[in-house]
Amino acid sequence: MAYKRPTMTSARWDEIVALLEDEQRLEVEYPKVAEYLDMASRLSGSGDRDADTAFDLRFVHYMTGGSAVSSNPYWDIVEPFVSEYEGRRVVDGGRAGGNARLAYAQVLLQAAYAYAIPSPQTIEWMSAFCADLPIVEMGAGRGYWAAQLSRSGLTVEAYDVEPPDKTTNVSFPGAAGQVDAWHPVGDLEGFVSRAQTADHVLFLCWPPGWGNKMSSEALTAFEEAGGERLIYIGEPKGGKTGNDAFFDALAARWRLDSVDPHFVSWWTEGDIAQGWVRS
Repeated sequence: MAYKRPTMTSARWDEIVALLEDEQRLEVEYPKVAEYLDMASRLSGSGDRDADTAFDLRFVHYMTGGSAVSSNPYWDIVEPFVSEYEGRRVVDGGRAGGNARLAYAQVLLQAAYAYAIPSPQTIEWMSAFCADLPIVEMGAGRGYWAAQLSRSGLTVEAYDVEPPDKTTNVSFPGAAGQVDAWHPVGDLEGFVSRAQTADHVLFLCWPPGWGNKMSSEALTAFEEAGGERLIYIGEPKGGKTGNDAFFDALAARWRLDSVDPHFVSWWTEGDIAQGWVRS
């Protein structure tokens, strides 16, 4: 497979070359990019030098260029490395088992943007499912998904227990050269107040698992307000997202209405995108 370098001006290319040649500046201005490049040189890649070089260039270009070079840098970094495996679209670099360099990049990209990957096709699917209803997202992290949805023309309100631009969030730590919040993210108090009305679609993207009650409590509040449409992006019951009470509530009082067939996941994850309606 031929991997093309990202489209950029000659001036942008010169900027990247100058940045990479000045290691001290790179570490100060973009420490996560410097961290990746340092670690990547020690880890096994795909076995295809051209593919690894192409990924590294996209990582550097979009992570350091920010919104000036892309409105969806996360997707632009990973899109050429998506393949289909057992009926799923996954970022694995063309190899079913992925590779160590890509796995390390995954950790950094999920912390910089979001745990799930917002491909344009998934944003279109969500827009169709929502029809004309606005979206209220709980557990929005940096608001990266909210930003993509807003750009598509949807009305979106985003909330998080720990908005990364206002408090410490261990899942989305601050770092030089990174955006703390891509869309305004309110706190839990704001969500509780908003959840009292149900004129929206509730959106839960990778709600915490391991017994954390956030997903079930958000769903309960939505149900009590009369909510009827839910978008869930995460792993099935027993995975890394949601708690048992959340999945039990879905099974008892909700009906699966739509599944995004084009959803893109990291090969290491089992997340899916589902649209649910009240039974």
